[in-house]
Amino acid sequence: MGDGTLARRRIGRTDLEVTILGLGGAPLGDLYERIPDPRAWATVEAAWEAGIRLFDTAPLYGHGLSEHRMGEVLRSKPRDAFVLSTKIGRILEPAEPAAIDRGQWAGGLPFRWRFDYSADGTKRALEDSLQRLGLSRIDIVFVHDLDPWWCPTPEVFEERYRQMLEGAWPVLADLRAAGVIRAIGLGVNAVAPCVRLAQDADPDLFLLAGRYTLLEQGGLDDLLPLARRKGFSILLGGPFNSGILATGAVPGARYDYKPAPPAILERVRGIERVCARHGVPLKAAAIQFPLGLAEVAAIVPGAVRPEEVVENRALIGHPIPAGFWDELEALGLLAPGCPRPPGPA
Repeated sequence: MGDGTLARRRIGRTDLEVTILGLGGAPLGDLYERIPDPRAWATVEAAWEAGIRLFDTAPLYGHGLSEHRMGEVLRSKPRDAFVLSTKIGRILEPAEPAAIDRGQWAGGLPFRWRFDYSADGTKRALEDSLQRLGLSRIDIVFVHDLDPWWCPTPEVFEERYRQMLEGAWPVLADLRAAGVIRAIGLGVNAVAPCVRLAQDADPDLFLLAGRYTLLEQGGLDDLLPLARRKGFSILLGGPFNSGILATGAVPGARYDYKPAPPAILERVRGIERVCARHGVPLKAAAIQFPLGLAEVAAIVPGAVRPEEVVENRALIGHPIPAGFWDELEALGLLAPGCPRPPGPA
């Protein structure tokens, strides 16, 4: 928008509107590195100052730490001025630090987690999240990580999916109907579970991490037609594909939370060459590209310092010539006919 205010888009068929740029809370849970509390708080504050009014977190992120940190800052803001999402599907339980498998979290709180998509588990998860946040309301609730990434076998996925449909989903739907929460959906790293839930239930939106990006355009043939027909939205998490679209194809660049394989490195190098020819920063192209889809309500990148938030806010307004997207498509680096972003926002 010309006055510098971030544009907003509506969530599905709800009356909920979000800024097209959000703040993802995973890095604030000490993802890969320990972040001092003051820097984490300053990062959330910088998002607020930049006009961002969509904040996403989850119990998994730092085993509760991200929710604590976001709540610490957001409690000082007018509650009706921002949209907050968190997730269910995991219960946190106290544990001795030596007994906790922290995975990719360098720090975090002294809790371990277990999956629970039951009705009772969902109610407990929401109550626990509200207490960690120190807030009385959550706007959007996602069922978290119900996808093949986290299920060791197809049988485990089917069992968890059944438990969710019979347990968690009716609880969330009832809370939505009562106006306690305003939108519900699925937060995952894969397209297929989104397609399945869209066919089996009535989600308002999906938080899809890393699957419709400048690097890969998953969901165009299945999820997007469903979104248009059923009227749900998508929040795009991980627009940098875990880092490689921010760093470029450098040694050690991350893709899907691991070192990028050779084929991905080569594809990114191809995109970088087109960026160089058109004078377009790779990060600007990555953060703007998903907004070409009207069904994408917001981009939700994470950040670990205030400067990253300020940079993301600037990148979403960086001018990109139409010829840039044309060349990417001509070289086979974009799916044929995929929608182009509307321009600086």
